[in-house]
Amino acid sequence: MSETENLLPRQVADAYVDALTELDPITGTFLGVPECSRRLPDFSPAGQEALSDLARTTLDRLAAAEALPGAQSPAERRCARLLRERLTAQLAVDEAREPLRAVSNLHSPLHAVREVFTVTPADTAEDWAALAERMRAVPGALAGYRASLAEGLKLGLPAGPRQVATVIGQLDGWVGGDGGWFAEFAAAGPDGLRAELDAAAAQATGALAELRDWLRDVYGPGIEGAPEVVGRERYARWARFWNGTDLDLDEAYAYGWSEYHRLLAEMRAEAAKILPDTDPWEVLRHLDTHGEAIEGVEETRQWLQKLMDDAIEALDGTHFDLAERVKRVESMIAPPGTAAAPYYTQPSVDFSRPGRTWLPTMGETRFPAYDLVSTWYHEGVPGHHLQLAQWAHVADQLSRYQATVGMVSANAEGWALYAERLMDELGFLTTAERRLGYLDAQMMRALRVIVDIGMHLELEIPADSPFHPGERWTPELAQEFFGRHSGRPADFVESELVRYLGMPGQAIGYKLGERAWLTGRAAARERHGDAFDLKTWHMAALSQGSLGLDDLVEELSAL
Repeated sequence: MSETENLLPRQVADAYVDALTELDPITGTFLGVPECSRRLPDFSPAGQEALSDLARTTLDRLAAAEALPGAQSPAERRCARLLRERLTAQLAVDEAREPLRAVSNLHSPLHAVREVFTVTPADTAEDWAALAERMRAVPGALAGYRASLAEGLKLGLPAGPRQVATVIGQLDGWVGGDGGWFAEFAAAGPDGLRAELDAAAAQATGALAELRDWLRDVYGPGIEGAPEVVGRERYARWARFWNGTDLDLDEAYAYGWSEYHRLLAEMRAEAAKILPDTDPWEVLRHLDTHGEAIEGVEETRQWLQKLMDDAIEALDGTHFDLAERVKRVESMIAPPGTAAAPYYTQPSVDFSRPGRTWLPTMGETRFPAYDLVSTWYHEGVPGHHLQLAQWAHVADQLSRYQATVGMVSANAEGWALYAERLMDELGFLTTAERRLGYLDAQMMRALRVIVDIGMHLELEIPADSPFHPGERWTPELAQEFFGRHSGRPADFVESELVRYLGMPGQAIGYKLGERAWLTGRAAARERHGDAFDLKTWHMAALSQGSLGLDDLVEELSAL
């Protein structure tokens, strides 16, 4: 009898996680599996096919598991539904050969290779020996990645030229400097391993340079003139992958515009409290130099740490009921060469590595508070950290799959945007500056829905738009529109646009996910009436593990 027979859906899901970490040790490291610290994945076409084969085999095992007694319990059915949806969405992407053109300024095998070093254990000499071995694996991993891109080129499946140019620029930064990013990383290792670490870092840096040169000299010319946008068919496939539902894209586009008009009115009212009769983004530019700000990179890191610590203290026991290990979150400065947007890395399942927020400084040393407060409510507390750390905390009640690799982007990003709104509802945005910054962040997410769907589907700009009504979206119009409606600098706006071009369908999940969370909360409140308790609802909602937007509203409404 096979050891995978007679497994219930949650056991099938966790068996998938175990098999996945064998094929993808980067995922294993994020999950806290020590044995993965020395290896990197096979990003070649053969490696990609192995992942697809695992998904197909797991779906077969899941079908058998669902026929067993006990498989119809709510916990088993919820896990089975998620596993089937996620693997089916992944296979749709794989079978369209999307991994053969995976170039992005934020989300690609190249970025995964570098990012994993920032979360790999580095506390002991043994840890650093594993890191040296992992650095020696970088050339092979990037060679596999290059083989996939070359296969895509051969098959006429190009990445967008703008993404490629941006990644070449990122690689210039990672290779340059005092020996490059890997040399700087390895410098923190123990002296007893100095020669080994330096040699391994040099090998990794050489592989980055080789990939950069190939992208510049071979791949770039080979994709010249390729479209930047993906069209409706590819976009719908990616939207399913990122959102866990088959979206009505035209309805979502219209919703983005309705949110744009609502938020613009609110921003104008809030801006008038600071500088009457002034455009909201002119007010934000005024605040860049004359508003509340934090000076110094380390000072800003400490300030953000206190912001999250204070939020935990204020929210725990009132609007959430947090376990002690969930209360630990670390503020970090992002390594040079990342995309412009802040981000979060979740804790390992055993919490040996805590959840961390990351601030890309982009060379700046002064940081306006209006741009930080709401963002850290999103990335840290009560946003990504409270959700993803709570998933890890209850992983033994769910499955490891539901708490980790089964994450649906729109669920998590929707919660984090809901968290920003929650802090506004609870009165934490105590000044007009901070509230205007929150509204600007909300506006950015509405703009994402408009421009991401609009430019990839080449939709018409509505007649009531103040910007180029009646014209059809292009990346150039999208960048101009975004820049006119953002308080962020031009390099951030450009980085964002490249992100949307390279990750179609992901950026819309913030607003659409927030809508799902708000809809579910409203339905639960209506069902319970005066007996509705927000703290109880929050903790039940955060303890469900991952759900696609197909299921999220239904589950939240029933709590």
